[in-house]
Amino acid sequence: MTTPENALFFSVASIWEIVIKRGLGREDFKVDPRRLRKMLIAHGYTELPVVAEHVLTVETLPLLHKDPFDRLLLAQARTEGMLLLTVDSAVSQYQESVKYMV
Repeated sequence: MTTPENALFFSVASIWEIVIKRGLGREDFKVDPRRLRKMLIAHGYTELPVVAEHVLTVETLPLLHKDPFDRLLLAQARTEGMLLLTVDSAVSQYQESVKYMV
């Protein structure tokens, strides 16, 4: 059973990043963003929209990582009181609101 403490979310920013980088022909972004979104929702994930407060929080982050999408994901986690799970060691430098998944 899923509890509120363990609810799963995916960010619209992640879908946006896939659309942009796939459009640029990046080999590491071959996933179909429409299918990914559909399957995440079908498996119980909740879509997290990007709101102004998330964007404003980006401004408060130290520049430890330059990827704008990753910075937005971290800002969303901090604003919403969530934990961002990542395999990106650069994102894990922020420590607060991040769990590095080795």
